[in-house]
Amino acid sequence: MDLSVPQVAATELAAAYFQLIITTALALLAVRLFRRYRKSYFRDWAVAWGIYALRLGAIIVFLHTSIPVWLYWHQVLTGWTALALLWAALSFGREIRWNSAYWVLVLFPPVWSYVAIYQMDNFLLAAGPAVLFLSVATLATGWAFLRYHREASSAAARFLALCLFLWALHHLDYPFLRARGIWNPWGYYLDVLFELAVGGGILLLVQEDLDEGLRALSALSAELQSGRPRNELPTALISQVLELRAVRGGALFWSPGPGEADASTDPEERLRIGRIVAAGGACLEWQGKDPGPGLARLLGPVFTAGEPQVRREASSAEIPHTYVAALPILQRQRVSGALVVVGEARDPFTALDDSFLLTLGQQIGAALRNAELNQSLADRTDELERLQERMVQRHEEERDRISRELHDETAQVLAAVNLRLGLLQERVAAPDAEGLEQARGLLGDGIRSIRQVARNLRPVALDDLGLVSALRALVRDLSGRGLVIDARLPDRLPELSPAAELAVYRAVQEGLANVVRHADAERALLSVREPEPGILRLTIQDDGAGYPEQVRAGELRHSSGLAGMRERLAAVGGTVSWGTSPEGGASLEVHVETRRGRENE
Repeated sequence: MDLSVPQVAATELAAAYFQLIITTALALLAVRLFRRYRKSYFRDWAVAWGIYALRLGAIIVFLHTSIPVWLYWHQVLTGWTALALLWAALSFGREIRWNSAYWVLVLFPPVWSYVAIYQMDNFLLAAGPAVLFLSVATLATGWAFLRYHREASSAAARFLALCLFLWALHHLDYPFLRARGIWNPWGYYLDVLFELAVGGGILLLVQEDLDEGLRALSALSAELQSGRPRNELPTALISQVLELRAVRGGALFWSPGPGEADASTDPEERLRIGRIVAAGGACLEWQGKDPGPGLARLLGPVFTAGEPQVRREASSAEIPHTYVAALPILQRQRVSGALVVVGEARDPFTALDDSFLLTLGQQIGAALRNAELNQSLADRTDELERLQERMVQRHEEERDRISRELHDETAQVLAAVNLRLGLLQERVAAPDAEGLEQARGLLGDGIRSIRQVARNLRPVALDDLGLVSALRALVRDLSGRGLVIDARLPDRLPELSPAAELAVYRAVQEGLANVVRHADAERALLSVREPEPGILRLTIQDDGAGYPEQVRAGELRHSSGLAGMRERLAAVGGTVSWGTSPEGGASLEVHVETRRGRENE
């Protein structure tokens, strides 16, 4: 038997050694990825590249020694490399389990190589099937990546598929060219180039998945701060999940927890009463339904163990998707629901382990919890606003009551007393009549003062004439005594609630009263307008002494009027600010939402 090969050049051995180093590095890379991400196909690729390295080691020893047994083992290891690559390709694309019948395939390379080399004395017959099988296995690996590209739109997977297709063609030249010294050493260097490309492609694939996971977690984190209403959040979260690579559908299963209606602590009971509250993509038809038997079996361990559950197998009638994952949603250290993710790829997350899935569920739980807290805070805020509004309303009602009593009772009694004093004045002598006249004058001043107080307590003009007319009447009452008030009021204001109208009136009343009493001003400006739809802005400016330093610093204990104004406006959703006017005096600015503005919220 003549199994000799042409004289080996040093360059060929160097190329073979170089490929051995690169192949070993590729195997170690796969080992590292398996230890990090615990994906079975990384382990299988590590085994395949490891056997490939042994194959190269066998041919190097044969080239050094020309001992036929090493050529035999080179052919055997070529067949085993093909089997390992094929197994890795299949495990990447679908769930696969070892079968005892597969031992026939494992035994075929050593048996066939023995027969071809030692019994039939035909190297080509031994190498041809092994290399052909290796080429087919490499082609199958490329096809697995191409399928993944179609399912996940992965540029790295497409690159890997192209490299592996070309490498599969290159494998076919070995028994005809390289084994005869025709394609050496460049055949080895071309192998090295393909191996480097495959290693780089796998790293790119891993980086793609890591970037995708980071983007998804960042998007979910943004939802934590979005302030989105709780009833809108589940749909928004599902839309974020659907952005993940190769994910075709998502659903949010929710079960009542402590403090909620129909709450239960029993996991099975909570699973029974739970519902799909949001769904999208391929799971849209699940919206609002109970989980079917297949999904319930997947959700059960989620509620009992609090760990992600993943099914990677052929589609079933119950859940017609290759990949189905149920991720626990944790709130207050207990499972409140589950995120269901489906896809057609066996593993949409090639480089993302179960910790990513757990974090994904935790982020959604945090977003839901945050929305729950925001909703609770909003409800409490609304309740406080309603309470404050009721307090202001009660305050105004009390002012109205006092106003009526002063006007209808006290003032009327004093007016009757004044009338009786007039009758009495006509019957007494002149000296006494003069004293009665003085008393009647003082009494009349008191009656006018009481009626003014009554009007201030409850602006009758506001009820009878509306806000614009009431403001104009207020300006007329406060003008004079050396103060000129320029009122720039539109003929018609946007519609306000009765409480907002009263708050605006009181703000103008208090602001102008402060100008009259404290500003020592000669001119004042009152401006009311709608700078943008839904917002009413009121401005009071004067050329007086301005606010005291304490008030400018925000210490409102020095101004109970401004403090009361702020509280009254806050009750109707308004704000007030103060500062210095362009003339150097005081400036007061009030913003209040109109009814149109509140309806647009």
